[in-house]
Amino acid sequence: MNSAVGKDTMHQIPPPLTTTTVTVAYAGGDERRGPLTMGQANMIRCILRDDPTHINIHDVWPVPEGTTSAAVIDALRALAVRHEGLRTTFPRPAGSAPVDQVVASEGTFTVTVLDHAELPGDPATYAESVARAARAGRFALEREFPLRITLLAVAGQPAYVALAFSHAVADGSAMAILREEFAELLAGKELPELTSLPPVDLAAVEASPAGLRKSEASLRYWERILRTAPQEMFAEPRGRRPGTDEEARQLTLRSRRGGRALAGAARRTGHPEATVLMAAWCALVAHRAGQDSCVTAVPSANRFHARVARSVTTTSQDALLHLDVRVETFDALVARTWGAVLNAYRHSQFDSVRLWEMIDRVTAERGSHFGRDVVFNDVSALPAPLLGTDAQDCDDAEQAEQELAWGPPQTLPTRMLAFTYRTAPQLHISLWAAPSVFTPEEAEGFLAGLVLLLEAAAAGDVPMEALAEVTGVRPAERGPDWLRVDGCWVSPDAVRETLGRAVGGLPVRVAEEPAPDGTADGTGAGAAGSAAGGPGVAPHLTAYIARGDTPLTPEEAHRALTALIPAAGSGVLAPHRYVLVEDPPTEPDRSDAWRRLKTIDEGTGRSRQV
Repeated sequence: MNSAVGKDTMHQIPPPLTTTTVTVAYAGGDERRGPLTMGQANMIRCILRDDPTHINIHDVWPVPEGTTSAAVIDALRALAVRHEGLRTTFPRPAGSAPVDQVVASEGTFTVTVLDHAELPGDPATYAESVARAARAGRFALEREFPLRITLLAVAGQPAYVALAFSHAVADGSAMAILREEFAELLAGKELPELTSLPPVDLAAVEASPAGLRKSEASLRYWERILRTAPQEMFAEPRGRRPGTDEEARQLTLRSRRGGRALAGAARRTGHPEATVLMAAWCALVAHRAGQDSCVTAVPSANRFHARVARSVTTTSQDALLHLDVRVETFDALVARTWGAVLNAYRHSQFDSVRLWEMIDRVTAERGSHFGRDVVFNDVSALPAPLLGTDAQDCDDAEQAEQELAWGPPQTLPTRMLAFTYRTAPQLHISLWAAPSVFTPEEAEGFLAGLVLLLEAAAAGDVPMEALAEVTGVRPAERGPDWLRVDGCWVSPDAVRETLGRAVGGLPVRVAEEPAPDGTADGTGAGAAGSAAGGPGVAPHLTAYIARGDTPLTPEEAHRALTALIPAAGSGVLAPHRYVLVEDPPTEPDRSDAWRRLKTIDEGTGRSRQV
């Protein structure tokens, strides 16, 4: 296994000989107007809120040798005419979000041509850096062409097209489709008729009675998970809250061993490779996190229907997979994964505004903070998958049996993001793992452990209790004070400290109280069983607050705490009950001393209603 921890793969950008801007006119198709698709509304919400370098996306298209600049521009023009999504803008009054999309029948876009005497020794990486740099700056949704196009040339000969896309009109799948069609146009091929719906027609389907019923079902599915599943996959002392940004370096695995093992495990279990890989991913994530289930977002899941499979638009809405890993063997988990994945896919179309309203409401009631802690994006089955320019031109025969290489950093609001670019003849995965919970060695060990698990699964069924031995990946370490509460790992000390700040420094005691069956076992079987919401087995937390003369109510304490949770440390969830007393006991570190005090007021905190 080759490793290059800390190696910088970027090159200094050489100055071009000339920089020229070419204005390209296009005409064709109908002028149309209609409401936003659910995917567009979801991404526009992010575009208006997030740093554009995080939300804009990019790609690099190699240009075959001998291609003229005119042919490149003609191909780009043909794509703009062919796909309504590329001719779409989103009018909006100042200070408000768009509600409609407008498709132009004609217009212009620009191509910036950078002509060089020569490109650097690693030209693909240079082209990648140009495309990535173009992501800076927010797209003007109401007027700007949604592609920023740079043509890199050497002595007038085109070499690469570097593009930045507005995420309102394209996602990774759409970029793959455009890359494929661009190559076919340059090869002189005739493109087939479009079979997937353009965005305006897709929006009409989503707004139909059947589409609205599907959205409602998706919201109910998400709400069940948000009310019962772990809110943090990596809840541990060194972790940060989900949703707090961290800069993580790209770690790329290329493994012929992994490709052979995945194929062998799929043959032996009789399940598709994608299902086996998802099961292995979830098993190892849950094992590393010390959780009984894995919650992972699956962004590419909502293109499984023919009407959107090759639509050039954004369908970026998460499928949310919640997989209970409490089975005896890996084969049993693979069988369970198939149904869980299909269930997640079926519930990946929803009104994103209503979804986030529901997330805000449910997490406030539960006293938690939901974040996209883990994201797994398998694009290996897409046409012309986005392999990354450094891998696309690489001869597979020259690849080592297995190598790990470090690439550039990226700021991400997740703890773990993975892209699977291909599964054969080599397993090619890029991983971004948050430094707060993964050292570089642990990140490398995770991907290497994934290959080891697949190899073991190809040879025979693997006991789930043997994951540490098989993979070398060790579960997270937590102190004895951490509890499993309502399916989440919680630190009562962290809850006490955060609640104390929320109520202005009043004395606080957070105590584990008997569960509904009268037990108070916060560890062992009782705590483990709570991950699935089993009746009468989970510990409950009660917060005692000595309010003195402060006119504080349980409801006010709960609201103040939930307001701090998104920025608090890991392991902070609201108590189930708040008990207000006048003064703290003489032994404030003894829970029984607080229980003997006269109660002024008490109330319920988190809600488990579904």
